[in-house]
Amino acid sequence: MSEPSNWPLPEKGLRFLAPKFILDHLSENVLTRECYPTAVGYYPKASGHQMRRANHDDYLLLYCEDGVGELEAGDFSCTIERGDVLILPRGLAHQYRADHSNPWTIFWCHFRGGLADAFLAHTGLTHHMPVLKGVADPALKSSFKSLMSIARTGYGKAAFVHSANQLRQILTLLARLRKKHAQRHKSFDYEAVRSYMRDNLDQVLSLEELAAVCNLSKFHFAHKYKELTGYAPLQHFAHLKVEHACFLLDSTDLSVGQISFHLGYDDPLYFSRVFKRVTGLSPSNYRSSSHR
Repeated sequence: MSEPSNWPLPEKGLRFLAPKFILDHLSENVLTRECYPTAVGYYPKASGHQMRRANHDDYLLLYCEDGVGELEAGDFSCTIERGDVLILPRGLAHQYRADHSNPWTIFWCHFRGGLADAFLAHTGLTHHMPVLKGVADPALKSSFKSLMSIARTGYGKAAFVHSANQLRQILTLLARLRKKHAQRHKSFDYEAVRSYMRDNLDQVLSLEELAAVCNLSKFHFAHKYKELTGYAPLQHFAHLKVEHACFLLDSTDLSVGQISFHLGYDDPLYFSRVFKRVTGLSPSNYRSSSHR
């Protein structure tokens, strides 16, 4: 089994690895052997969380409840945000990490079984496109919470049989949510908007300009964008600016004022207020902190 990270768990965090005798039972039981969990976890506000695997021998299902992370999997790379789900197939080299300024809160589950590939195909995700964007859904969150309860049931085999079928329910639910999501946002090209934002981090963009990328009115666009991401468009644009500011503070010797102008802020003091509102630190304190 691919080992989970050793990220230090806070009081409300959870990490549970099924022992070998349970894994043996799950791999042989006709009710579970085709798809079953090997480890589960919940990492709230996972500051500093990161993982790199060159050899990945099971499947990883991850749901971002809040915050931001970064993923690289094979030739694919993506920012992971609130409501995103990813499934990393067996054998796919990958690395991911929580964002410095707005670390993600995630549910995760390692799984395996003879039908794991079939369930992956049913979700519509692939090695080349392992992420389903913006499917924040109460039923999905509830299902993950139920799956996490396996850690509080001891080592009763019946509880693990139930958890295996809870995992199947999540995977089939993802297929339904993907179809529903695609229909709802058929005319909304989120990736085009996000690329436009990233290409114009040095600009001051209006809601009208962003809406024009999707050929929508600003009111329809704002509603669609918040429904999909959980953020207002201009709020999200500010977060992307701060995210890039963090990168510049970490990797360059540019002054706070220079970074401010580089990101389209004429007033460094206003930029500093925006930065602190998002990260909880001033730019200077962020650069001198021990987060790096």
